[in-house]
Amino acid sequence: MGTAPLTADSSIAKWLDDPVGNAILTDMLAQGGQSPEVFAPIKRLAIKRLVKMSRGAFTQEMLDDLVRRAAAGDVPAGADAAPEAPAEPSAADAVTLREWTERIDQGRFTGQTVIVTGAGSGIGRATASRIAREGGRVIAVDVSQERLDEFVAEHAGADIVSLTADITDDAGVARIIEAAGDTIDGLANIAGIMDDMTPVGDVTDAVWDRVFRVNVNGTMKLMRAVIPAMLAQGGGSIVNTASEAALRGSAAGVAYTASKHAVAGLTKSSAFMYGPSGIRVNAVAPGPTITNIEASFGSPLGAERIQTAMAVMPDPAEADALAASITFLLSNDGVNVNGIIMASDGGWSAA
Repeated sequence: MGTAPLTADSSIAKWLDDPVGNAILTDMLAQGGQSPEVFAPIKRLAIKRLVKMSRGAFTQEMLDDLVRRAAAGDVPAGADAAPEAPAEPSAADAVTLREWTERIDQGRFTGQTVIVTGAGSGIGRATASRIAREGGRVIAVDVSQERLDEFVAEHAGADIVSLTADITDDAGVARIIEAAGDTIDGLANIAGIMDDMTPVGDVTDAVWDRVFRVNVNGTMKLMRAVIPAMLAQGGGSIVNTASEAALRGSAAGVAYTASKHAVAGLTKSSAFMYGPSGIRVNAVAPGPTITNIEASFGSPLGAERIQTAMAVMPDPAEADALAASITFLLSNDGVNVNGIIMASDGGWSAA
């Protein structure tokens, strides 16, 4: 039985399982000093998804060329051109998994002003983008003006106020509130940093202080700053970014884990205190997500324990999938949801 031709809709795994596709991809990666192992976390995705995910490193033209070469059997010089007989696919492999597609709800945020931190990249950028495309006025906050400029350029005509500010700095927070104006309908607290995976016996004061300053202090400062406007207008919605590390001890080092447990506490206490005033406060707990936040290991023990736990993690999600969860909680669709830590983790919580 012949195998189906490789296309842009074929999964990365299918490309790697095909001798010709494998040779072409391996050659392409080698030119950048990489190997096919870099695809391990995303191998189930259609190869066309790389165009968006790579942010310009892998273009549509490059994808079209790969498909053309695969169809022609154009194996790079020096590669093994003799294709092996493919193994018979199992029943599970024969089924193409349904691919999630973002569905924009036109007008869901029309007339609303929403502050989004970390808006220059990753989950913050995806969330700010979705709010803007659904009609909202976005106060897009990041520490990088370059990333904000790129974001604004991608959304010509959208109502976006971009602002470089440090959420741990009171003056920066004040500028964010001033930019938002009198009415603040939503706050997406997404800016955050990772630790170096060290356990408590190895963590340094510098790592602990830095992680808490951004993940806890910055989150609290913006929550505190938007509350007066939300009280005055009779309500609002705040969504914090927790993590699987807010729900378990095996997702990160002690500083990050403790900081995200603190975010869960901030969320629940505030939901209890301000719920009767019409302010909903929730948090999303992402699992593995494709962002620009990279994990580093500063401890052999931390590396051993965390990497063991990672073996049971689901495949990483794209930031757009997290934005779908966050905007649901921010919007009026989440009207009866208050004080939850919503795991948006592909089922990691069930493992």
